[in-house]
This record gives sequence, C-alpha cells and structure tokens, in this order.
Amino acid sequence: MNLKISGHHLELTPPLREYVQNKLERVKRHFDNVIDISVKLTVDSLTEKEKRQRAEINLHTRGKDFHVESEAQDMYAAIDLLMDKLDRQVLKHKGRIQDHQHEGIRRYEGPTEEIA
Repeated sequence: MNLKISGHHLELTPPLREYVQNKLERVKRHFDNVIDISVKLTVDSLTEKEKRQRAEINLHTRGKDFHVESEAQDMYAAIDLLMDKLDRQVLKHKGRIQDHQHEGIRRYEGPTEEIA
C-alpha cells in the first residue's frame, strides 16, 4: 500500500502525519484491498478570522476509487470528519461486495412427476 500525505499552505509536522496514519488504520482494518492512498491537507485563509482547514483523501482499491473531503476550523477535527466519512463509504462498499458474492443454486430440487 502506498501512502502519500501532502500539505498545501501547511507544514506537515510528524505528529500530524502520525495522526493521519493512526486514523487510516481503522479503514485498513475493515478493508484490506487498499492499493494507494493520497491525503491532502490544506489551509484556506479567506481572512485572518476565517481560516478554513480542509482535508481530502483519494483511496484506490481493487475495483473502486473513493474521494472524500471535509472542512473544519481545526485540522484534527477535519481529519476526524474525513475518516468518519471514508469509513462509512468503505463499510457500505464492503457490504455491497459481500451481498453479491453468494453461492448460486447447485441443483434444483423441484416437484417431480411420476409417470404411471
């Protein structure tokens, strides 16, 4: 699994990087077919009073790509919201996959007719 964490207008500190990695463990616990993960953390500064922290993730798995975004006043809160949304999407996708991979009918045991 490839993990890429980047920051835009933000210095990526080791605690922030470690926090993202710890939160991603929850997703990897539910779904182990993850190929590539790209996380982008951004600070949008409209005015000094209105700083907006954004977190985006692109998760590439076998058969499906996920893209999730979240915004909050605090970067850690934005990451928490992001991981909650991603976890819901991954669980929903996992449920769909498991529902469609059922066994077919092997042999039909229908009514039999006797010829007299």
